[in-house]
Amino acid sequence: MAEASRIFQTTLMPSLSQSLSLRKPCCSQTISLRRTSPALIRCTISTSSSDTTKAAATTPQPIPWGCDVDSLDNAAALQKWLTDSGLPPQKMDIQKVDIGERGLVATNNIRKGEKLLFVPPSLVISANSEWSFPEAGEVLKRYDVPDWPLIATYLISEASLMKSSRWSNYISALPRQPYSLLYWTRAELDRYLEASQIRERAIERINNVTGTYNDLKARIFSKHPNLFPEEVFNMETFRWSFGILFSRMVRLPSLDGRVALVPWADMLNHSCDVETFLDYDKSTKGVVFTTDRPYQPGEQVFISYGRKSNGELLLSYGFVPRQGTNPRDSVELPLSLKRSDKCYEEKVEALKKHGLSASQCYPLQVTGWPLELMAYAYLVVSPPSMIGKFEEMAAAASNKSTTNKDIRIPELEEQAFQFILDSCESSISKYTKFLQASGSMDLDITSPKQLNRKVFLKQLAVDLCNSEQRILFRAQYILRRRLRDMKRGELKALRLFDSVTKFFNK
Repeated sequence: MAEASRIFQTTLMPSLSQSLSLRKPCCSQTISLRRTSPALIRCTISTSSSDTTKAAATTPQPIPWGCDVDSLDNAAALQKWLTDSGLPPQKMDIQKVDIGERGLVATNNIRKGEKLLFVPPSLVISANSEWSFPEAGEVLKRYDVPDWPLIATYLISEASLMKSSRWSNYISALPRQPYSLLYWTRAELDRYLEASQIRERAIERINNVTGTYNDLKARIFSKHPNLFPEEVFNMETFRWSFGILFSRMVRLPSLDGRVALVPWADMLNHSCDVETFLDYDKSTKGVVFTTDRPYQPGEQVFISYGRKSNGELLLSYGFVPRQGTNPRDSVELPLSLKRSDKCYEEKVEALKKHGLSASQCYPLQVTGWPLELMAYAYLVVSPPSMIGKFEEMAAAASNKSTTNKDIRIPELEEQAFQFILDSCESSISKYTKFLQASGSMDLDITSPKQLNRKVFLKQLAVDLCNSEQRILFRAQYILRRRLRDMKRGELKALRLFDSVTKFFNK
């Protein structure tokens, strides 16, 4: 699901830094078996001497499970396993496609409004799935680990068991290196996404994943090393598992919003033109989606990953739709109170009461902006004489508040629009600077594979910045026109007032 263009295949992601198991032995290595359950074994690499042990620890090695993102061999094995495990006959097949490396392609005529998939609950991975190694699952549940880190740990546990896991065919068909901003280095985020607020979201997500792993390690893994050996459960395997979850996990509304991985369904790619989503169908007892258009044999079948902006799609799925094709695209506009404001402290206090801060971001779309943004702008430009209304404005600026959002303060409207325009133009200048520099970025890398990676990341960043700058240009045009019309209205009113005054002064 959500696999980006196959331009550079496995060169997209940097090599993983932790040494993992199940590599073929060479002359200096032997395979040792760590017994973790009477019926199950995990494999780890050991070396024949202390010197080779040190060398192996510093040599980056890839995750030993999964496949290249365009592998049809593993996909075919997955399809056969699913069929043997109870998946009903399908009207789709896994094939190489133009949009995404792999996708589900219609093999029969599919009608508009037809239900497809019918993946049974026994083939869905959720927090309630049965562990091949039940002792590990029992420990995590005793610690009340939330669903996301629980499923991430479950996925690593099952992956490390290789053929011993019932999910081995599914895991073998998952990408070895997910397309995710989790795999971008901090230097790459700073360089390529310097103009976009998605950079801050990516850093926050990376920090959250790192913090989650560190918390699990400190509270659970370190206390149960036989259940969670570090050579299996480490930062790199968690980066992989969370990359899989961010790009493939779905929320099923009809199952009380439960999150799950749905094999087969997660081979469906996203289209901005599609309005159909996965859900559990209680009548057929399976995960389905209902088509919103007909498909002919040979056509790729799509679903929607949600009403997401291009930045959000890049953040979780690693791709950016073509400019102008995503009607839900938006750009985060950063706004800030001025420290020179005589009422700065009072305004900050009012914002804090409603979960806001002196610096906030609001989404702009081609069609406009939220009422909360206008309320924040009113607060920024309001004079000390309006201190009694600061809290009302702050409440309206918060999406957590149920208060009336559509506040109007005519005497501040022009100043508020000018403030938003200034913020837009400040952001536009950052995008312009990046896009102008992107044509001459130094990509002097000795490794051809790394050069391919840098070119690919740069192109994703350029595509994102172009789409976000386009929205800012539209907002700039609307704001300039609104301000011009307001000034013309004021001038017209002033001329009318002058003519009335002259009439009475005769």
